[in-house]
Amino acid sequence: MAMLEVRDLRTSFFTPSGEVKAVNGISFDLEEGKVLGIVGESGSGKSVTAYSILQILTHPGRIVGGSIKFRGEELVGCEPETIRKIRGNKISIIFQDPMTSLNPVYTIGNQLMEAIILHTGRNKAQAYERAAEMLTLVGINEPEKRLSQYPYELSGGMRQRVMIAMALACEPDILIADEPTTALDVTIQAQILELMQDLQKKLGMAIIMITHDLGVIASLCDEVIVMYAGSVCERGTADAIFYRPKHEYTKGLLRSIPNIDNDEHERLIPISGTPIDLLNMPKGCAFAPRCERAMKVCLTQKAREVRVGCDHLSACWMNVMEGQKLGKIICDPNGEITAIDLEGTLDQEWKGGGAL
Repeated sequence: MAMLEVRDLRTSFFTPSGEVKAVNGISFDLEEGKVLGIVGESGSGKSVTAYSILQILTHPGRIVGGSIKFRGEELVGCEPETIRKIRGNKISIIFQDPMTSLNPVYTIGNQLMEAIILHTGRNKAQAYERAAEMLTLVGINEPEKRLSQYPYELSGGMRQRVMIAMALACEPDILIADEPTTALDVTIQAQILELMQDLQKKLGMAIIMITHDLGVIASLCDEVIVMYAGSVCERGTADAIFYRPKHEYTKGLLRSIPNIDNDEHERLIPISGTPIDLLNMPKGCAFAPRCERAMKVCLTQKAREVRVGCDHLSACWMNVMEGQKLGKIICDPNGEITAIDLEGTLDQEWKGGGAL
């Protein structure tokens, strides 16, 4: 059984202008020791998904539907005391900006020890030892000296390491890393990602890696979810997403990444149009207004996720059209599309449904 089960999660912000559906029916599972990547542009609902899991949404946001289960225990609608015991102890988060996530008027030691004392019951002396141990674990030299310093006395990379140490201090089962390399230079980014990879293997925890940069998760994640306008466009293994993308939005993200092998004069191809207005969502596919291959059905009906390969799902009408052309659409007895065998990798149980 999965450690974390999210089903049809819906989170909205109720503003004077109307309801903003920031997360609109996302589902996924996270197994022990696995790394799940959630990618998408700003405003796609990645961070709101993380905040919904930990229930740290601020007014006027709230969960309006769906289920979040941690080890079989329902978190949506649970007592505040229940989620407080889980938050920071069983499920921790590294917030997006280390420059502002640390309190500037408290020392590093004070902020680290607070979480340790609150969740583990250690006394002040034991919490101090644990805090120094965690700073050493994340590669910060002279830990005793750092514990007495304030955030402004540390570099951006060191503050990010402090945030990681704080998140790992109570040995959580799940670590949510929300844009952990934001505002860091490329060299420090690589060090932080390598550190997280080493700690994940050493501690055996599961990680949800949230980022807008596909390159960040290329070698880190077991599964990748691509989000747009609060919904899942595509999901699959890192190899499937990078080498066999099926959704037009995923293809657009990949085309916009600089390639060192390309000719030096070759221009990047941006995704045309502007991000979707979440207050005025279209009836069909949210990406249709920006998609160069959009069809009439894309404007009126939202495609649901179907299998397009082994451990690879996509919610795109283009896949349906390609499957029809190739005669590789697979339906259940009721005529509902269940899979599209574009890669020729589906199991026999999927191939037994018949063709449309």
